[in-house]
Amino acid sequence: MALFPRLNLPWDLSPEQARALQAAWRDRVLSLPLPAPPRLLAGLDVSYPQPDVARAAAVVLTYPDLELIEVATAQRGVTFPYRPGLLAFREGPVLLEVLARLHTRPDVLFFDGHGIAHPRGLGLAAHLGLMLDWPSLGCAKAPLIPPAVPPDRERGHYAPISLQARLIGAAVRTQTDVRPVYVSIGHRIDLETAVQLVLTSAPRYRLPEPLRLAHHYATQAVTAQAGA
Repeated sequence: MALFPRLNLPWDLSPEQARALQAAWRDRVLSLPLPAPPRLLAGLDVSYPQPDVARAAAVVLTYPDLELIEVATAQRGVTFPYRPGLLAFREGPVLLEVLARLHTRPDVLFFDGHGIAHPRGLGLAAHLGLMLDWPSLGCAKAPLIPPAVPPDRERGHYAPISLQARLIGAAVRTQTDVRPVYVSIGHRIDLETAVQLVLTSAPRYRLPEPLRLAHHYATQAVTAQAGA
């Protein structure tokens, strides 16, 4: 039995319908402390070997040791066009497919995208975290909503991201003098825990290790195909 179900939900929405769904779902996201310290983290990323083909990778690492214990991949055609703020509708189907192939139960899902730090409060990590009802966080390389001021230059510093006076995320400096990443809750986690998990799982690089390795495995087949 799969740890994550293969959810057959409609993805063939128009951009207008997709934005309306985000607005309808955003209040369902829960900000909660984790019930126990996590022992396993999963990272997920998507690459595009062809413009209309998406390849997803999911990796599971021990925490806090960050030892890789499982890798899964999936590939499928893309039907939803690229639209800023609607990444879940483009990448959601292949990400759900790769999650369904995992045999190890992670405690927290790391998504390469935003959670609630999103104009409509429901980015990729919040959308899929809510669908799966699973603790999740978003860690993006660029902001949809930037902080008012950047974090200090030293590793470990972070600056709040707010929208309409509501705290929705943080710009986090994972390495000194390196561009920050943008962290927000997806579902069933609180922001303080999400920030600390990103920092403690990024001991050497800008990206936390779950996402760095997921990116590696999502693009590895692309490199092999390009050289074939």
